[in-house]
Amino acid sequence: MASMVVVHHKQPSSTSILLSSSLSDFNGARLTASVQYKRKLWQPKGALRVTASSTKKILIMGGTRFIGIFLSRLLVKEGHQVTLFTRGKAPIAQQLPGESEADFADFSSKILHLKGDRKDFEFVKSSLAAEGFDVVYDINGREAVEVEPILEALPNLEQYIYCSSAGVYLKSDYPPHFEIDAVDPKSRHKGKLETESLLQSRGVNWTSIRPVYIYGPLNYNPVEEWFFHRLKAGRPIPIPNSGMQVTQLGHVKDLATAFIKVLGNEKASREVFNISGEKYVTFDGLAKACAKAAGFPEPEIVHYNPKEFDFGKKKPFPFRDQHFFASVEKAKSVLGWKPEFDLVEGLADSYNLDFGRGTFRKEADFSTDDIILGKSLVLQS
Repeated sequence: MASMVVVHHKQPSSTSILLSSSLSDFNGARLTASVQYKRKLWQPKGALRVTASSTKKILIMGGTRFIGIFLSRLLVKEGHQVTLFTRGKAPIAQQLPGESEADFADFSSKILHLKGDRKDFEFVKSSLAAEGFDVVYDINGREAVEVEPILEALPNLEQYIYCSSAGVYLKSDYPPHFEIDAVDPKSRHKGKLETESLLQSRGVNWTSIRPVYIYGPLNYNPVEEWFFHRLKAGRPIPIPNSGMQVTQLGHVKDLATAFIKVLGNEKASREVFNISGEKYVTFDGLAKACAKAAGFPEPEIVHYNPKEFDFGKKKPFPFRDQHFFASVEKAKSVLGWKPEFDLVEGLADSYNLDFGRGTFRKEADFSTDDIILGKSLVLQS
């Protein structure tokens, strides 16, 4: 059985806390002396101004890992009643690095929890129908079948906001990807495509967000962390082929503000938006940007041909070995959204609030690097 609970912590009463308080140092990098950038407070430009009449009862499917942590805090700060639907394996509220006591007390006193498994469709239908929600943010949905019971349980739902992926696009010789571009029904994200089709066919008011690569503090995917491990160890960075492959990263906090921008926005009704950083970067450029952001010397980069190696099931590089980037002009023009972080600044935010504090999701594994570098040394000798 699942239950709705208010998560309380032994913190000062939230009645004396101002909703307008910032997220302290967790909203911007506390930079080392070796590299200085303008500090970005997490106070997104053009954020919705919430009044009592526009306060929504919001359900977030997921919310305790990465994107949802930042999104839920913004929504609570905007005055909404927010419930996280999770299996209860992770704490619903935990103080984030650099987050003030007052901000954490305010958030933890207001966030709600509905414990359950979203694949238990009967429970999902009964529990959501009993609670009733105005808006659903689906952060962790992968398959359309997981969305059906939510729609059935909430026939009067005002908006379904879905986290899709730019990985749904068909590989193209004419980048960047635009929202109207062809999609790949065989992609590993086909479940997200099918979910978008389901939402369209059901006639609900939906919005789909398609991020490219997401980075930032608490990232559970080895994006920037992969580079930081090697930089800290003083190791060369192996990059496939020429290293001139162009890709794109978007900061998780900028993604969260985009999710806020579509809430209750008529211009976002039944629309898809690409969300990421404004500029693109090569693989080599990303390695150098990570070093600059974290205050390391410019790294030695070793290029290799992946076809010459057998890595078994291990992944030697965290990005797809191709050009992969998308236009964010639609979100900028239609939603008035604009990323707050440039790449180096955002990487500094990630490093100083996470990896630089000694926290990371995966231990360093240099086994594939050693295979590559070993062959490289043989070729040079």
